[in-house]
Parts: sequence; structure tokens; C-alpha cells
Amino acid sequence: MKTLHLIAFVILCSISIGNAQTKKNTFFEQHSLINKFHTIDELEALKKGDLVNLYLERTKEILIVIPYLSLSNEPNVTLHDIGIKENSHNLKVLEKHHKSNQAAYQSTRDMVTEFIPYADTDKIIWAILYFEEIIKKTRIGVNGNF
Repeated sequence: MKTLHLIAFVILCSISIGNAQTKKNTFFEQHSLINKFHTIDELEALKKGDLVNLYLERTKEILIVIPYLSLSNEPNVTLHDIGIKENSHNLKVLEKHHKSNQAAYQSTRDMVTEFIPYADTDKIIWAILYFEEIIKKTRIGVNGNF
């Protein structure tokens, strides 16, 4: 049953990462971000397969958002919004980055689904909580409390 859930999740992730950048002039979109942060008690109540899925979702957000932090930490921000010309060169650069990011995520997803289930559950939980702290910090932005 765990394997079936994991396979379904992997297929859904590959579809969603492929569609993560539907607007050519957008750095990243809202649907690329996680919806919920967890407590240690919530995570301890989950099965390992569910924890691996959460681990993968958080890895995805970090991979997508971090390269743009000095430009924006908000979803749906376009080149125009921050004063970058939307000429063919800049759009090609952004599109190239989106494609390389998709390939990097594919590789990361393959590694996570293959190896992370072998990790100790406590370490997976620790990593999820750590990733969530990183994500919270990126969402706070430069004017937040670091």
C-alpha cells in the first residue's frame, strides 16, 4: 500500500513540476509552494511513506525558490514586476533555467524516492522540520526577523 501511494505521489509530482512554470515570464508560481507546516507530533504520527512525500515536497520548494531570493520571495512575480525587460533574451534565460530546474528536480526526486525510505524515521522528521524552517525564512524575506 505504501508503494502504491509513493508511486501515485511521484507521478503527480512529475506532472506538477512539469507545469510548475506555466508563465514564461514568472519566476515561480503559487502552486509550487507547500501549503502546510507541521509539528513534530504530527510528523511522528505519519507513516514513513507519507514522510518521504513531505520530504520531497519541501525539497521541491527549496529547489525552485532559493535561486530567486535576491529578486523576490513571492510567487507569481514576473520579470516586468521587478523591472527586468521581457525581451527574447531574458525570456530565453528564464525558460532555460526552468528547464534545468525541472531536470534537477527529476534527479532529486529519483534519489529521494529511492534512498530516503532507508533513512531512520527520526532523521526524516528532523530533515522535514529543518526544510520547513528554511522555507519559513525564505517566505519572511529580507524585512523579516532573521
